[in-house]
Amino acid sequence: MKEFIKKSLLKPWDIFIIILLVALSFLPVIIFSYQQANAAPEKEAVLRVDGTEIKTFPLSVGSETYTYTYKDPHGDYNLIEIAGDKIRIKEADCDDQICVRRGWASKNGETIVCLPHKLVIEVRSTDGSDEDSLIY
Repeated sequence: MKEFIKKSLLKPWDIFIIILLVALSFLPVIIFSYQQANAAPEKEAVLRVDGTEIKTFPLSVGSETYTYTYKDPHGDYNLIEIAGDKIRIKEADCDDQICVRRGWASKNGETIVCLPHKLVIEVRSTDGSDEDSLIY
């Protein structure tokens, strides 16, 4: 090995510099992956009835589970459950129960619709970005 080093044009510090440069070339990958992991957008769910925004629910991981009851002037109701970063209609007095069977919505752009009550719940990010719009 010593003969190879003596015959080659590499100096002792050249190997150290090459190893350092290779290690530093991975630094942008580490920095950008760390930024993407910490840049998860906050989400919210918007409750609209007949096109009018009624209420906004913040959706964040680790928050407490609670319910909200929406009653319209005709006496119809929807029981909405918010658990952490997801939302669903737990109970409704409509005939078809499609909104109840829909289940949880948690991803950006997902909607829950109750047509008999003209109720729409839409999940969206608060900063306007798409959750799945990562650039690699």
